[in-house]
Amino acid sequence: MDQRWEDAVFLHWRIPPSAAAARLPPGVRPDVVDGSAWVGLVGFRMHRLRLGAAVPLPRLGTFPEINVRLYSREEDGTRGVVFLSLDAPWLAVVLGARAAGLPYVWSRCRAQVTDAPEPDYGYDVRRRRGGAASSFAVRPDRAALARDDLSLELTARFGLHSRFAGRTVHVPVSHEPWPLHPATTTHLEDGLLAAAGLDVDGPPESALFSPGVRTRIGRPRTLRAS
Repeated sequence: MDQRWEDAVFLHWRIPPSAAAARLPPGVRPDVVDGSAWVGLVGFRMHRLRLGAAVPLPRLGTFPEINVRLYSREEDGTRGVVFLSLDAPWLAVVLGARAAGLPYVWSRCRAQVTDAPEPDYGYDVRRRRGGAASSFAVRPDRAALARDDLSLELTARFGLHSRFAGRTVHVPVSHEPWPLHPATTTHLEDGLLAAAGLDVDGPPESALFSPGVRTRIGRPRTLRAS
C-alpha cells in the first residue's frame, strides 16, 4: 500500500516496561528508550491511500486517523510499533483493517487547524455508541527542528508488529525520516489511553509535529516460534 501521512501530531508518555510488555504480542519485548517504555497518542491525516502505486481509493483514501501505540523490539533488534487502537471514520476501512488483524475502531474523527499566523494542529475523536473520546492539539515551532535522540527514536519506526491468524508478524513500513518540529501541547482531553488500559499522569513528556511523509507498506513476515 502507498499513502501519505500528513499533519502528524505525536504525544508521548513514559510508562514502566512491565506495563508495555503485558500488551505486546508473543515474540517481541518492549523497546526501552531513554530508560523507559513509552506510549504514544498520535494523530495524522491519511492522504491518497492507494493499493500498490496504481490503484487510488478516491473517497476512502483520505481521512483522519488517531492511534494509541507502544514500541517493540525482536530478539534480533528489529524494532516496530504495536497498535493498541486505531480510530478511523470510514467503516469499510475499519472492517478491512480488522480482517488483517489490526485493532481499528469505527469513530467520528476530525482534524483541526486554527486560523492563526502560528496555527495549532489537533484531532478530535469520539467512538460510536458512547465509547471513549479524545481531543488534543499542539502548536509547532516551525523555526526549530527536533533532532534529539529521543524524538528520532520515538518516530523513526519502519515497521509494525501485530497478531494475525495466531502468529506474530512484522510489517515493514518505508518512508523518509520524519521532518520533525518541537511543539507545545495547547489542548489535551484524552480517554483513549485509559480505554487501552494505560494510566498516565500530566502532560506528555514529548510533543512533536510533522508536516508529513509518503509511506509504503510492505509484505508481512512471520516471526519464528511465535
